[in-house]
Amino acid sequence: MTAQLQSLPGTFPLHEDKTFVSESEWVILKLLCRSLDSLADAEPDELSATSGGQLSVHRCRELIAIVRIARLSGLGSWMARLLVESGSDEVDAVNLPAEELCARINEHMGYAICNAATVRALANLQQGWRESAEEQP
Repeated sequence: MTAQLQSLPGTFPLHEDKTFVSESEWVILKLLCRSLDSLADAEPDELSATSGGQLSVHRCRELIAIVRIARLSGLGSWMARLLVESGSDEVDAVNLPAEELCARINEHMGYAICNAATVRALANLQQGWRESAEEQP
């Protein structure tokens, strides 16, 4: 199903990964022996304190949310970053209507990066996530 969504013409590449940390953030995380994937289990206050305050609590929240959203099947770090920058978190990504999420992104960006095809593709992904969550014991 993900392969079909990736190939829809005119759809934002929901699956695509792009760098979402600055070079200095990457260095800090390397010095802390933290992989990007490990941030999904981090606490923002603790991560900020461990970095000696070099990463703000707000930025730690953003990084953690990006990693958590990017773990959702079919989404990459590029869309996860856009969702977080537009004010959404991992709970919103699963539960808010795709139309609202895409409208938030478009408003934040100042132009329509997400079109109707992207809304449909995201809605299909959300349906799959919800179905998977229901199947969990």
